[in-house]
Amino acid sequence: MEQMKGTTIVAVRRNGVTAIAGDGQITMGQQAIMKAHAKKVRRLYHDRVVVGFAGSVADAFTLCDRFEAKLEMHGGALKRAAIALTQDWRSDKVMRQLEAMMIVADKDDLLVLSGTGEVVEPDDDVAAIGSGGLYALAAAKALKEHTDMDAEAIVREALRIAGSICIFTNGNIHVEVIRP
Repeated sequence: MEQMKGTTIVAVRRNGVTAIAGDGQITMGQQAIMKAHAKKVRRLYHDRVVVGFAGSVADAFTLCDRFEAKLEMHGGALKRAAIALTQDWRSDKVMRQLEAMMIVADKDDLLVLSGTGEVVEPDDDVAAIGSGGLYALAAAKALKEHTDMDAEAIVREALRIAGSICIFTNGNIHVEVIRP
């Protein structure tokens, strides 16, 4: 059975505000759009943490649930929960098979998490993952560097640009914003 995947997530922190955006497309294999309005950016832990996920849909939901449990276990400490999740993800035989990536953020931190154990804090407060991630990343970096747009406007425009290039990214954009 073919896996359902394909999405783009982009995050920007500017002036203390963090915005994470995701498109709504879920693709079955290389040929068919299964859903156009999926929500792949969510709030967790009493609405204080935002997560965006890309990759296999079932795997991403599993990781989201596990991350939320780690947040509860660590009292909402984002970095501690992220490190605990990636340690499990890398070392657990079943979790190692999960094919997804996540961007997580709270009022203080913006992190990219992967199954190979990485917990990356981007130097320039811009991150992107997924099929159109490199397009969205380039657009967001340029917009942040060369405009006065706020974080939410940047992620919306970066995702719109990625969607105009990447066939696995659409224009149905969902954004969550964290303010200080």
